[in-house]
Amino acid sequence: MQIETLLWGYTLPEAPRVDTAGNLYFSDGLGAGGVHRRSPSGEVTTLVAGRKLVGGLVLHSSGGFVMAGQEMAHWNDGLTRTLLALEGVYYFNDIHTDNRGAVYAGAIRTNMEELVARNQGRTWDVQETQKLITPGHCYRINLDGSVDKLYGDMNVGNGIAFSPDYRTLYHVDSFGPYIVAHDIDESGAISNRRHIGQASFTTGIPDGMCVDSEGALWVAHVNGGRVVRLSPNGDELAEIKLPATRVNTVTFGGPNFADMYICAANNLEDPSRGGTIFRTRPGVCGIQTPLAEV
Repeated sequence: MQIETLLWGYTLPEAPRVDTAGNLYFSDGLGAGGVHRRSPSGEVTTLVAGRKLVGGLVLHSSGGFVMAGQEMAHWNDGLTRTLLALEGVYYFNDIHTDNRGAVYAGAIRTNMEELVARNQGRTWDVQETQKLITPGHCYRINLDGSVDKLYGDMNVGNGIAFSPDYRTLYHVDSFGPYIVAHDIDESGAISNRRHIGQASFTTGIPDGMCVDSEGALWVAHVNGGRVVRLSPNGDELAEIKLPATRVNTVTFGGPNFADMYICAANNLEDPSRGGTIFRTRPGVCGIQTPLAEV
């Protein structure tokens, strides 16, 4: 499998999302921060300068995108409107839309910048880190702007995704470490909470995630140097090894959503490049993320 090095020079590339024109939107979660857009020709434009901790993006039907961070906000052509800000939330991390255009967001209540600095240069000890974490929640921003708190007891919520039929909601808990799965009905009510995928993360931690057209989950594996493909029940099916150890998120894009974009916070082939975005073709297609309607 050919792996293309697409972009580099970032601290923590995050939140990749590809529009139908082939533009790649992404953030730099730490370092200089910001939200950026890479055109199909390779030109990179900074759209939002300096904004840090943007762990998730979804495109909006009226233009622009919804971005996470210290508050949830819709950016469009230079203008920003706040959608959700909550006391006690350090920042909102990964986000996703359902098939109606509502936005689901994981809220982090722990200062992750301090934890990242504390663990700089060493492998994360999951049990040790759990003791330092204030659990967070998952929220839904509805089309009318109202907000539902869906569930809590998330150590550090990361990737969020839906099954292709939108009847299962998946949410990575990096310091479970596992994926939390819920059934979700047409009214948006959730039930049948369960944990899947633990066997694939006995070392390292799961991070960002996306789902392919066959319903399998692709999960970035920090300190695993890979993206792992899991069945809806959490059984390991395949993996893509990367020239990086800190592989932190993944999404589909391109024609027929056959391309996979993978973000990593380091680069083993050339350490001077730092945070890098790779592109490859895994042999299965993804599904389009619905546009936000909030």
